Amino acid sequence: MDKNNDLLLNLDKLHTTEMGAERIVKNLKLSGKSAEYAMEYCKKIISDKSCNIYRQGKNLYCELNGIKITVNAHSFTVITVHTIK
Repeated sequence: MDKNNDLLLNLDKLHTTEMGAERIVKNLKLSGKSAEYAMEYCKKIISDKSCNIYRQGKNLYCELNGIKITVNAHSFTVITVHTIK
């Protein structure tokens, strides 16, 4: 099974660390939002049919509408999220 489908099939395992949640909130300018909101936001982007998911090394990258999410391919940990300029 390819990792793109593996990520979608294991979306319920997607998580982040406390520091990761802080980075997501900061980088997406979601001030006042919780870590749970940030993770739901990431899951919504990743599950979108138009999301471009690809693997480079140990990470998966998910890109949609100018947002790039970095996920560890083995643990399904969201490492960071950035806006693409």
